[in-house]
Amino acid sequence: MLRAKNGCLSLGTGKMDYIRFGSGPRILVMLPGVGDGLKTVRGMALPFSLLYHAMARDFTVYVFSRRRQLSPHTTTREMAADVAAAMDALGLSEAAVLGVSQGGMIAQWLSIDHPEKLSRLVLAVTLSKPNTTVETVVSGWLEMAERGDYKGILLDTAERSYSPKRLRRARLSYGLLGNVGKPRSFERFRIQAESCVTHNAYAELPRIVCPTLVIGGTEDAIVTGQASREIASQIPGCELYLYAGLSHGLYEEAPDFLPRVMDFCR
Repeated sequence: MLRAKNGCLSLGTGKMDYIRFGSGPRILVMLPGVGDGLKTVRGMALPFSLLYHAMARDFTVYVFSRRRQLSPHTTTREMAADVAAAMDALGLSEAAVLGVSQGGMIAQWLSIDHPEKLSRLVLAVTLSKPNTTVETVVSGWLEMAERGDYKGILLDTAERSYSPKRLRRARLSYGLLGNVGKPRSFERFRIQAESCVTHNAYAELPRIVCPTLVIGGTEDAIVTGQASREIASQIPGCELYLYAGLSHGLYEEAPDFLPRVMDFCR
């Protein structure tokens, strides 16, 4: 049922890693967050399929990384064009799309510029225009990347993403974090992080025509809960669900997050 597969596409703009799993009749495209800049989904088909096995019966899931080589100042809109090209290369004429964090920024442009490709849209813990919170957070990440502080980026992300209860457990494993998985270069991460603070699709969100669900956390310490409200206010007929007391990592903490997304995408 899992049918896990690792793949790589050769697009006109470069190579893009992707994975596929599941055997369901519905197509679901997942776009991950800025952590993709540190490590793509290359080789992760089996771990992803096991983590999201609940999706495997109803959906065939594709998870797209950003291109391996990104030009300086690549925008979220250009990244969305890559996703559209990847869907064409795989013969995916239409899909439900789940965008998480930076993946949600890319999904906004995908639905604006290529509306025929989306049947449903879920935007989770993301924003449509810059705010002081995300600018401060990303500035800190960029400083850490400049000095090669991989562990610092991971720790700061965790501290901002989880509830106090989850953090108490997570902190027990902090000592195990080291250079495992550390990228040879932080350039790709820097490009993706910078694109988060230049992303601004707010004025064009009313052009999104597919059924849309926005999910956020009231205590989101990276993009803010207000950012989810702003998105929902701009998209006609949009549904909004806010998790009280949860932050940016709610998609890992909230037990009903995945069922909520699957029910909407069905």
